[in-house]
Parts: sequence; structure tokens; C-alpha cells
Amino acid sequence: MLDEIKSLLGFDADDNDNDILLNSIIERTKQRLSVKLGGISPPPELAYIIIEVSIIRFNRIGSEGLDSHTVEGETQSFREDDFNEFEGDIHDWLNSRGSNSVGKMRFL
Repeated sequence: MLDEIKSLLGFDADDNDNDILLNSIIERTKQRLSVKLGGISPPPELAYIIIEVSIIRFNRIGSEGLDSHTVEGETQSFREDDFNEFEGDIHDWLNSRGSNSVGKMRFL
């Protein structure tokens, strides 16, 4: 996964300068996706979400917390949740497993 992200970011395969940072972003993205999956470890078929969100987060380094910024007609704004565009895919995957809800509570 690291090599694919590096390739998509335009880094050489031998460029290890950002590996620690990228691995940290990948791990946090996996953890957050796991929460969205109700505690399930992200399956291989959802790896593209981890890759895409990791790239989004890497590209935003230095601009954390920025909601909107305009300079000479160029506007930058960031989503509140990096997973928003993947919510449909996440719900579809959960539904395909018979999990319509994220969590269940049972009282005895």
C-alpha cells in the first residue's frame, strides 16, 4: 500500500524520506475506517479508500484545520470528514455483509 501511495504522489520508489509519515497516516486512516465499519478491520476490497484518504491527508499537511482560504481568486477549502465521498461505498459494503447498522447493543 505504501508503494502505491508513493507512486500516486509522484515519489520515486527509492525515496524513503516520507515513509514514516506516510505509514503513520496509513495506520490512522485504517483505524478511522475500522471505526466507520463498526470495529471491523478494513477488508482488501476497501483498500482503495485507505489509499485515497491517505493521499488527501498527506496533501493537507501544513493546512490542518483550514476551512476556507482565498488568495488572489484561488480558494481552498477542505471537507469536514475525509471519508464523506466514500460513505456510500462503506454503507454498501456493510449492507452486503448484512450489517445495516454500525453497532448493536444488547441488554440482558
